Amino acid sequence: MIIKEFKVDRMTVYAHDTRKSMGEQVAKDVGQYLRELLAKKDEVNMIFAAAPSQADFLDSLSKEEGIDWNRINVFHMDEYVGIDIKSEQSFARFVKERVADKLGVGQFFPINGKAEDINAECKRYSELLRKYKTDIVCLGIGENGHIAFNDPGEADFWDENDVKIVTLDETCRNQQVNDKCFETIDDVPKYALTLTVPTLLRGGAMFCTVPAPTKANAVKRTLCGNVDIDCPATALRLHTCSKFYCDKDSAKYVLD
Repeated sequence: MIIKEFKVDRMTVYAHDTRKSMGEQVAKDVGQYLRELLAKKDEVNMIFAAAPSQADFLDSLSKEEGIDWNRINVFHMDEYVGIDIKSEQSFARFVKERVADKLGVGQFFPINGKAEDINAECKRYSELLRKYKTDIVCLGIGENGHIAFNDPGEADFWDENDVKIVTLDETCRNQQVNDKCFETIDDVPKYALTLTVPTLLRGGAMFCTVPAPTKANAVKRTLCGNVDIDCPATALRLHTCSKFYCDKDSAKYVLD
């Protein structure tokens, strides 16, 4: 159940009483948007985040009816440098298993974190994103306010790159341990490939899913702070079709 709905700049925010309710609404909204697009277009192009925060949404999305998934092309927004798609920690593997394979999408385009030439991989993926213009972005935000792997200090709202190599900050790397993706911070790679902020914002619609108490400070900064690169997720407030979903735990500082 929605316990609060409001707007921040151009973005609509929904706070739910439970994480499950939040995930169901995101899936319902994404499903409806997809059905409308598929009635007008032969193909739809989507970008997905790969994180535990997306689990409730993705589970509910798989139950949405009337979506012709084989007309949908899927991308993901980041990958660790040096991580193979066969690795349990691979974001490409996450999206392949939980979206592409499960739903039977038309095409899935993974980022190759083990490419011999990482710069060439950035260029290859950039060209694909330009060819298949993004209709929908399904994302979350990090504990440090990042979107994709655009951490504070790495994010650039006017970045000329579509995809780039970044150095992950300590908060971001610790989050991977908190999410139980790695045992210790020493196990977390220091570098990653990420879609840049302008690349994400080129999407026709943004659906951002942010549950859990560990994200409460980031949610407050995203919704109440200035729009700037110290909290990259604030860029979502500039998009003309952006929706932001949280549960009562992640929204606890903005419910008064």
